[in-house]
Amino acid sequence: MMKNLRLMLICLLAALVCVPAAARAFNDKLQNRPYADQRRWHLGFSVGTFSSGLHFTHNGFMTEDGEQWRLEQPDYQPGFCVNGLFDWRLNDYFALRFSPGMYFGSRNVTMRELNSGNEERQNIKSTFVVLPIDLKFAAMRYRNARPYVIGGVMPAFDVTKKRSEILQLKSGDFYLTAGLGCDFYLPYFKLITEVKFCFGLGDVLVHDRPDLADDPIKYKFTQSIAKATSKMIVLTFYFE
Repeated sequence: MMKNLRLMLICLLAALVCVPAAARAFNDKLQNRPYADQRRWHLGFSVGTFSSGLHFTHNGFMTEDGEQWRLEQPDYQPGFCVNGLFDWRLNDYFALRFSPGMYFGSRNVTMRELNSGNEERQNIKSTFVVLPIDLKFAAMRYRNARPYVIGGVMPAFDVTKKRSEILQLKSGDFYLTAGLGCDFYLPYFKLITEVKFCFGLGDVLVHDRPDLADDPIKYKFTQSIAKATSKMIVLTFYFE
């Protein structure tokens, strides 16, 4: 997870350095779009990348054969996300933002038996419909840049068709979110770079698995988990 976090932070820092340089190429003393923030409503869209993870809480379950299994996510694969943007200005510093979108990604899970070292693996593919609602607090604008912090909630719904797999996740989840970013005012549009951290609040693992009645060996992995929670890091580029 830290590797992906470092990568995303490097990308954000690169954007923070390169975009102001591009803006200065037009005229550093000229304020682009000086009245953009006075409008009540702002519309736009975004593209970005994200990394999602699962945190497993084990319950110490042991099978009749004396097996104990531990589950973990050893690596984090980047996904792709696209969102719409509806921004409602509350006052000079605060805005309420709604940015519905879709996240496309996957998670690799490794299941390891403690005594024998045997392993099972599963790739969980997900397509999320997300409905983030955020409160944005922005600092004073300085020339053609304006940093901000953001926080809110994000309901998420996995619309991927469910199959009878080793592990099965629930379709719905609910995240608390926090992040930071910067608005860059270019001559014809506003570019916004943002890093957001999302923390899932609920248990996303399906514990009742009647579909495994004919294959009880696979059920031992679900039985070994007390709960599973999700988390995300999202790097987004908004165009407004």
